[in-house]
Amino acid sequence: MMPHADHRPMTAREAADLVGGKLEGDPSILLSGVAGLREAEAGQVAYLEDPRYAPLLATTRASLVILAPGVPSPKGRSINVLRTERPGAAFSRLVEVFAPPPLRFAPGAHPSALVASSAKVHPSASIQAHAVIEDGVEVGERTVVGAGCYLGRESRVGNDGLLYPRVTIRERCRLGDRVILHSGVVIGADGFGYEFAEGRYVKVPQVGFVQVDDDVEIGANSTVDRGRFGRTWIQRGVKIDNLVQIAHNVVIGENTAIAAQAGISGSVQIGRMVRVAGQVGTVGHITIGDGATLMAQSGIHRDVAKGATVFGYPAQEQSEAMRTYGALRRLPQMIERVRKLEKQVAEALKRLAS
Repeated sequence: MMPHADHRPMTAREAADLVGGKLEGDPSILLSGVAGLREAEAGQVAYLEDPRYAPLLATTRASLVILAPGVPSPKGRSINVLRTERPGAAFSRLVEVFAPPPLRFAPGAHPSALVASSAKVHPSASIQAHAVIEDGVEVGERTVVGAGCYLGRESRVGNDGLLYPRVTIRERCRLGDRVILHSGVVIGADGFGYEFAEGRYVKVPQVGFVQVDDDVEIGANSTVDRGRFGRTWIQRGVKIDNLVQIAHNVVIGENTAIAAQAGISGSVQIGRMVRVAGQVGTVGHITIGDGATLMAQSGIHRDVAKGATVFGYPAQEQSEAMRTYGALRRLPQMIERVRKLEKQVAEALKRLAS
C-alpha cells in the first residue's frame, strides 16, 4: 500500500516512536507504505508474526520489518528491524497512517432512496441511492445505509453503523451501535423449518427475529436466520467472516470469531471468546463452551467443553484427533505388514502340515 496524497513519508525513527517499538538499524530511512514480506519493495514496511513465514526474511525487499523480541534477524544480510511485543498491532497502526482517509457520506437521503413516512431516520444518517426503508424502521445517528440496501418493517439500526451496498435486514430485526455489515449480508431470513406431513414438506412459520449487539462485524454474503420463535442472538463484539450461515435461534457469545464457510445449525449455543475456523459445521441443539477452539473443517456432533480444542470429522479433542489421523496415515504400511505376516503364517502352516 502506497501513501495517500495527503500523507508524507515518515522515517524509521518516527515509525518506532509511533508504535512504541525498539529500532535496530538506520533511523533516517524513509518509509512510504506498507506491504507483506513477499510483496514489499524498498521504502515499505512489512511484519512477521507467524513463524511459518520466517524464511521470507531472507529475501524480503522491505526497508523495515517489524519483529517480536527474540525473533532472529536473517543471517548473512542486514535489514532494519523494529522490535515490538505485538508486531501485528504495530503494523496495523502504520497501515492506518498510510491508508487513504476513510470515506465520508453526506447526511440525508439520496433522491432515489425510498423512505417510508413513518420511518425514523436520524438527520445525521446517510441513506444512499436506491435504498428502501420500510414503515416503522429506526436508523440511528451517523449510520450509513449503502446503495440498494433494504430495511424491513419495524427493524432498528443503531448509531454509527455501516451497511455496505445490498444488505438486507428483514422485518423486526435489531442492530446495535457500530455494527458493520458487508455487501450481500442477509439478517432475518426465514429459518430452514419444515415438517413432513401427508407426503410433502409443510413450512413451519418463522415468527422470531434477529438481535445483533454492538460492535459486531459480519462479512460479505453471510446469513443470519430469524428465530423460529424468540431470537437469534449475535452478542457484542462478535466477528463473522464471509460466507457463513447462522441458523435460527442460535446464540453466539461475546467476542467470538467465526471464519469463512462455517455453518452453525439451529439452536446451537456458542459461548464467549470461541474461535470457529473455516468450514466448520455443527449439528443442532449443542453447546460450545467459552474459549473453545473448533479447528478447520471439523464436524461438531456433540457439546464442546469450555476451553477445549477439537478437530476432525467427527470432531475429537485435538491430541486424540492427531493420534487418530497419525494412525490413519500409517494404515497402508500397517496393512502391508499384516499381509506379509499372513503370508509367513500361511507358509509356516504348510510346512507344519507337510
